[in-house]
Amino acid sequence: MNFYSCFDKQGKIIARCQTIQDIEVLKKMGRPIVEVKEMKNEESVVCSLTGSPSDFNMDY
Repeated sequence: MNFYSCFDKQGKIIARCQTIQDIEVLKKMGRPIVEVKEMKNEESVVCSLTGSPSDFNMDY
């Protein structure tokens, strides 16, 4: 399973998503996503252990 980190134009992380479709929904909601990076396996393990990456998105 792939997880993605989304960044604004200042390079600050603003969301973590599980699918590209989640990212598209956030963009349609107006989130200023400028860059998307696939998380490394060791980073994504933390997401899967602590809950859904969408839990990080407070307005999703």
